[in-house]
Amino acid sequence: MNSAFKFHDDTAGWPPEKTVFPVKRIELSVKPGDHPFHLGEAEAAQENWKREIAANPALYDGRMIFQHRLSVSESAIAGEAYVTPFSTFLWWRKQKERTGGFHVFAFPVAVSSDGAIIAIRMAQHTANPGQIYCAAGSLDENDIVDGHCDIDGNMRREVMEETGLDLGAAVAEPGYYATHANRSVTLFRVFRFPWTAREMLEKIEAHMLVDEEKEIDGAVAIRSADPAAHHYSPAMLPILAWFFERET
Repeated sequence: MNSAFKFHDDTAGWPPEKTVFPVKRIELSVKPGDHPFHLGEAEAAQENWKREIAANPALYDGRMIFQHRLSVSESAIAGEAYVTPFSTFLWWRKQKERTGGFHVFAFPVAVSSDGAIIAIRMAQHTANPGQIYCAAGSLDENDIVDGHCDIDGNMRREVMEETGLDLGAAVAEPGYYATHANRSVTLFRVFRFPWTAREMLEKIEAHMLVDEEKEIDGAVAIRSADPAAHHYSPAMLPILAWFFERET
């Protein structure tokens, strides 16, 4: 990791929460070994996991990329992470005062030819039941290339798995943007598809009929930044405000 990056245990010096800012460079390395939060909280995380699967037996304790150290600015988002059990991350996510780690994930903002953002609604058996957000998933071992997180690859894979849409059919706007809140950082990029919202929703509905994972139970076309229009993931709200203000 480039020593020019200054890592802190908090978000001091980061851009303000719930604002959108451009990001020139992304450098997220993945280190071998165990995340220090996992080592320190393994017992508590497993006790919480027992409660989680008792309430929702469909949950799966996969392995994801969980940031340990992070630097966030318009110049770059840089970090050092470890591959960590989802159960550990879920325990961290439940803490009112999150410490010991950071979550970085990527939203490909899919836009139809008639100007709607196409988002998905998560199925009831998932960890985010009923929430609506851009088709996406946490970085995992499939997204590690030469020791670093492949954000573009993560976006392509997750969109294809959840919706059947190929980001290769869209025109990607140049550059990434980011927003953050409570030590969770959303990286996003806008992808403009050649199909109307209705056509995109029909394609997603057709994919849902053959998708074995059944992670989503629907898709929606979003045409305003109204925060009450749907049961949004909190990470969506700054993006919607930014996007629709920019489009007017």
